[in-house]
Amino acid sequence: MHKSSTIKNFALDVINTEVAAVSAMEKSINEDFCRACELILATKGRIIVTGMGKSGHIANKIAATLASTGTPAFFVHPGEASHGDLGMITREDLVIGISNSGESNEIIAILPMLKRMSIPFISMTGKPSSKMASIADINLNTAVEKEACPHNLAPTSSTTATLVLGDALAITLLQLRGFSANDFALSHPGGSLGKRLLLSVGDLMRQGKDIPKVSADTPLNDALLEMSSKGLGMTTIVDADDHILGIYTDGDLRRSIEKGMIDGTTSIKQLMQNEYKSTNANMLAAEAVSLMEKNQITCLLVKDEHNTLTGALHMHDLLRAGVI
Repeated sequence: MHKSSTIKNFALDVINTEVAAVSAMEKSINEDFCRACELILATKGRIIVTGMGKSGHIANKIAATLASTGTPAFFVHPGEASHGDLGMITREDLVIGISNSGESNEIIAILPMLKRMSIPFISMTGKPSSKMASIADINLNTAVEKEACPHNLAPTSSTTATLVLGDALAITLLQLRGFSANDFALSHPGGSLGKRLLLSVGDLMRQGKDIPKVSADTPLNDALLEMSSKGLGMTTIVDADDHILGIYTDGDLRRSIEKGMIDGTTSIKQLMQNEYKSTNANMLAAEAVSLMEKNQITCLLVKDEHNTLTGALHMHDLLRAGVI
């Protein structure tokens, strides 16, 4: 059995080495990085990201991140590119080649064709003096002091640093494009992420007979029956045209009991709150969650521009929809 302290020290050495490598990436956010962003923004086609081995895995991830953040991109295997997949690349595209050594034969083999087609080429290498870097229109330096591998061989720190620089590139482009949360949701319609970003209050709110509401002259006993039957822990108070006058909640009931104000025949208008939190049907469900959490409430009234009650949204509705 190995000592726990030995195991922990091995792991911490890896983490600390990679943290140092990532921190050193600050030096790569330079004029070359800015030029690369401008070149990508000016590209009318797609961004093709390529790399061999571990660099290929990182290239695949960077392509996926670019694609999901507003920069159309996909991964092409450089070995396959030499055997027909170059046909996937058009003159309006841009290629990013990733290789720590900058001497990947598979990538270098396709560079003459890229140059012949006048396709811009950005390299991401750990050696600015390498062949790939010298041929590239722009080289992004991903050099690290050492790998986290004790033999300084297995790609570890270098792949982490490259991935971080790729993320910096993708998110910088996202912000330069003004790519919004709604834009992001359009490419992530499935699962909880899509639900958080696409669903609106109007998609989830209670409507019609499901909204607890009473008139101002309703006795407290009847108002409590309305609250119980609708199960939202509150009832709205409205006029004949459904304009909101106030709200009465479970919390208000407890406070009424504490103050000795309970009389079942008392009209609800004497007990209701005039102040309440509301929203409109177009608000994103995720924003409604934030509003509820900020105000420590579990239900929002939904109204239109004329103060007419159109719905009610409870935290349980958001939970059922997978928004939270």
